[in-house]
Amino acid sequence: MLIISYDITNDKLRTKFSRYLKKYGRRLQFSVYEIENSERILKNIMAEIRNDFEKKFTKADSVIIFDLNHKEIHRFGYAINEESDLVIFE
Repeated sequence: MLIISYDITNDKLRTKFSRYLKKYGRRLQFSVYEIENSERILKNIMAEIRNDFEKKFTKADSVIIFDLNHKEIHRFGYAINEESDLVIFE
């Protein structure tokens, strides 16, 4: 399972990102999605973020992907600067 949280300042880009994520999963909160994932889905989402969305981010924009299956965190945009340890309990 993936939990994707984002903070994107541009309304148009934020809406586009939200619609993109909606293809894969369901919205839990305004900027949080839950996605049942496979390796292929995670790779697709990460590639789309890198190739399309990330280059349009401002310094304040960020996306964090919590891969609960593999206990990994993937950060994009400003969130890269916020690296710290995270403990996931089972």
